[in-house]
Amino acid sequence: MMFRRNHDGWVEVICGPMFSGKSEELIRRVTRSKIARIPVQTFKPRLDDRFSANEVVSHSSLRVEATPVATSDDLLRAIDDATEVVGIDEGQFFDQGLVEVVDQLAASGKQIIIAGLDTDYLRRPFEPISTLCDRAEVVNKMLAVCHKCGGPGMYTQRIVNSDDLVVLGAQGAYEARCRMCYDPEEPEQPELGLDAG
Repeated sequence: MMFRRNHDGWVEVICGPMFSGKSEELIRRVTRSKIARIPVQTFKPRLDDRFSANEVVSHSSLRVEATPVATSDDLLRAIDDATEVVGIDEGQFFDQGLVEVVDQLAASGKQIIIAGLDTDYLRRPFEPISTLCDRAEVVNKMLAVCHKCGGPGMYTQRIVNSDDLVVLGAQGAYEARCRMCYDPEEPEQPELGLDAG
């Protein structure tokens, strides 16, 4: 959804499980603004260097330049006055201060587009994305394809053993699952049981 340029600021959140195209949609949105010659800055959490240290990269290999920052305060300090559109990827990896930073930026007239997981692997609200969804003018809930049945995947299923809330990874660590296939008791992907030969 696009509003009038140079209008009051607003917030859009692109949320959903892993493999639902959140980063791809963020890349598409900021790229369109760049084509329109609208001043854009894109940010990502410094800890997420899985595919690139200074780019947002989607699972389909789309990419856009991004500034890695450690905290929401670092992000706020890095914003140029002329910037009109601010893209933020992997918002769930930022501290809770991101909520106030986003409110401040929107109040100053900037368009903020944030992509991130709205629930963790146990289907609990993943902050600060959950609070940002409550404060956003627009929320786009993306769905993936369930890795087990092909249905609408709305949850992120962890398939490796770990009690840590954050385990950086992609294929091999997580799958998208639908409501029926999600299993909180499945810590590891079951063996395929294929016979050799």
